[in-house]
Amino acid sequence: QVHLVESGGGLVQAGGSLRLSCVVPGNIFKIISVGWFRRAPGKEREPVASISEIGITNYADSVKGRFTISGDNAKNTVYLQMNSLKAEDTGVYYCVRLVGGAVSGSWGQGTQVTVSS
Repeated sequence: QVHLVESGGGLVQAGGSLRLSCVVPGNIFKIISVGWFRRAPGKEREPVASISEIGITNYADSVKGRFTISGDNAKNTVYLQMNSLKAEDTGVYYCVRLVGGAVSGSWGQGTQVTVSS
């Protein structure tokens, strides 16, 4: 029901960093949870990180300690800072609204992240 727009993907060498952005409608930014998902080549979509409406964050074990999800109230944007990137981080990344821990709404076009080793 709420469409979020992700951007910021690109090509980076292993060990490098990228920051993805997810623009959220201003009227709901403070009252929704947002999750980042990714789909690696040949694999199903998997959760990467999430942030609740009160700022509680969760991370997949594979990215813990390397990725950080955060929100900027002034810009109505949720970020995914990705550091120490690995080849296995390659994939299409999506941001979506979460309701009760489940994805709400349809998937957007995503943003491609390619990490070369």
